[in-house]
Amino acid sequence: MSLNQSPVHPVSSMAQALKQYFGYDAFRPGQQQIIQATIANQDVLVIMPTGGGKSLCFQLPSLLETGLTIVVSPLIALMQDQVEALQDNGIGATFLNSTLRSTDVRDRAAQIHKGEIKLLYVAPERLLSDQFLVFLDQIHDRLGIARFAIDEAHCVSEWGHDFRPEYRQLKEIRSRYPDVPCVALTATATDRVRQDIIEQLQLRSPLVHVASFNRQNLYYEVRQKRKNSYNELLQLIRKANGSGIIYCLSRKRVDELTDRLQRDGIAALPYHAGMGDAQRTENQTRFIRDDVQVMVATIAFGMGINKPDVRFVVHYDLPRNLEGYYQESGRAGRDGEPAQCILYYSPGDIKAIEWIIEQKVAPQTGEPLEQEQRIARQQLRQVVGYAESAICRRTVQLSYFGEAFPGNCGNCDNCLYPKPVEDWTIESQKFLSCVARCKERFGMNYVIDVLRGSKDKRILGNGHDRLSTYGIGKDRSTDDWRVLGRSLLQQGLLDETSDGYGILKLNALSWEVMRSQRSVQVALINRSSTLDAQTTSKLRAEAELLFDRLRALRKQIANEQSLPPYQVFGDSSLKLMAQQQPCTLEDFATISGVGSYKLSQYGSRFVEVIRTFCEEQGITPRHSTLSGLPFNEPAVPTRPVLSRTHFITFDLHQTGLTPDEIAEKRNLRLTTVYEHLALLLEAGHAIDLDTIVPPDRQTQMEKAIEAVGGLSLRAIRDRLGEQYDYGEIRLVRAKWRSNA
Repeated sequence: MSLNQSPVHPVSSMAQALKQYFGYDAFRPGQQQIIQATIANQDVLVIMPTGGGKSLCFQLPSLLETGLTIVVSPLIALMQDQVEALQDNGIGATFLNSTLRSTDVRDRAAQIHKGEIKLLYVAPERLLSDQFLVFLDQIHDRLGIARFAIDEAHCVSEWGHDFRPEYRQLKEIRSRYPDVPCVALTATATDRVRQDIIEQLQLRSPLVHVASFNRQNLYYEVRQKRKNSYNELLQLIRKANGSGIIYCLSRKRVDELTDRLQRDGIAALPYHAGMGDAQRTENQTRFIRDDVQVMVATIAFGMGINKPDVRFVVHYDLPRNLEGYYQESGRAGRDGEPAQCILYYSPGDIKAIEWIIEQKVAPQTGEPLEQEQRIARQQLRQVVGYAESAICRRTVQLSYFGEAFPGNCGNCDNCLYPKPVEDWTIESQKFLSCVARCKERFGMNYVIDVLRGSKDKRILGNGHDRLSTYGIGKDRSTDDWRVLGRSLLQQGLLDETSDGYGILKLNALSWEVMRSQRSVQVALINRSSTLDAQTTSKLRAEAELLFDRLRALRKQIANEQSLPPYQVFGDSSLKLMAQQQPCTLEDFATISGVGSYKLSQYGSRFVEVIRTFCEEQGITPRHSTLSGLPFNEPAVPTRPVLSRTHFITFDLHQTGLTPDEIAEKRNLRLTTVYEHLALLLEAGHAIDLDTIVPPDRQTQMEKAIEAVGGLSLRAIRDRLGEQYDYGEIRLVRAKWRSNA
């Protein structure tokens, strides 16, 4: 159909079709604009994460137009999955692939000729066959081809994570049918891959829609692969409330792990290219229908699989590249509900992938495909950088796709359990200066060799032993410099070419660092190993306990102000407070959902609960801007910030009520009343302590405080014994502080 013949469809008819055929009341972000451009016969490139609704962008337009939409799909399983879903919605859709008998192919071709089919799914190999092209010519002349939809379009690019040479030939289709528009869709594509897709598919002035790659519901974690990793995996599966996918690097590992899980009572099935088509299809169907809980697979499984309720994706081996990892892990939580993405990492995996890279050779001559190998090695370095990174996992992932993310996502291991950091600004200036003096023409290893004074022939031949930066980094190990280089790249303070060579390039932020306008913090990953399962479990238990306390405080404040609790703070904010434990107002202000108004209204009360919890548990807060200082003894002593609720408690105390009576009258917990009284006492208000704590007990507590210090309530109580209560200790400590 030509552009002039394309009807104009109002938004109302689009919304009606959305509800009628798909059951949705509203479009997801970006879908309406894409569909309008598609209906107007504009070429479109859609980059939208898994679960974002890419398929709707070509499926819905096909229902509003005459002609047949040809969907190019790389996997049989993907075709069957989408066609079944469309047919369940009463939409005329079918596929033609190698699983069909010749009679089935003829029957489906007849349906197409009768105009009963709106969407036809085919593989690129079939699409380009001579016999099928004749069939397409007939359809084009009689019914019209509405458009070509190229799904998993990253396969067209050698820079993508799943390059398929047959996709490169799709440009022949554009030449054969120049009047038929094209929509290309993929979940992942860097800027270079996007440009390659546009060039290879000959998209004409396309609308390019790039959605955010941030999947907020996914929890990301990297674990060291150890002897007990299988037991960890087993426990994760048993605790999971739903199905999951486990990715392995080799077919052998898939079979071994599947067998072991089955022997331990887990309903698991394998999936890899070494199995027959029928067996793979059967296993996939059983997984999608929840007949089994776990699919253990190589990367041959999962592309385009429409199972929204996958609750965990585990990479039991290191993935080959970040783009593939993002897409594979993104098969978790497509329904928007929380899901886990766990990656097990061992340096031994690197050698296995390097061996796979070495097998990239020309089929005819056996000569190494040097360009492909070089790109694959750079992609491997990026994956290793991600696995060893100590900054927010989302920052690393999203920066790979050119999307800036500030960090502190609250839903990855590095944000929830941060490693210690040091100021490495001076080292960064040395590193970046060396990049500059090497004229931005070399990769990371070369720059590190210059910094450490290597006698390598290349360095001597280039005269770089005469640079001012030569040898100035001997005090740091190669691994230290590599950690710094990766951190600079991940924080956006340095760039790297994506041509396989990984040439380091300076950017505007690099110069800010060199001019001392920006500091650089680097996590000490070599001095703080990945948390083991026991430690992680303990930290999560602490966070859950603190979350309950914060939720009780939120309910109390909500009752005081006749508000629904979520208007005080949402659960997501409370979870961040529980995980990060901000013990100063300055740190509390960094929590997502805490604006200036809520900081002033509620900050001091929430901070006090967090501080009290940390003191009782003997916890050093994980998130404090007072680096190196005891968290409850600020550099400059300040009086507590009091609010209306504290003064209500103060007035009742002034009338002679005991803490128990105040708690009952105000419907508060007794510990909350003690917290109020302690803050009031520290702030200089007249609290009659002798009516609450007998003077002789005060004397004993003061001696304990003098002996162990006033930092930890638990330490004071351990000194005194269990006959002393935290509430009274808190009051006496407040008096001791006010006198000090």
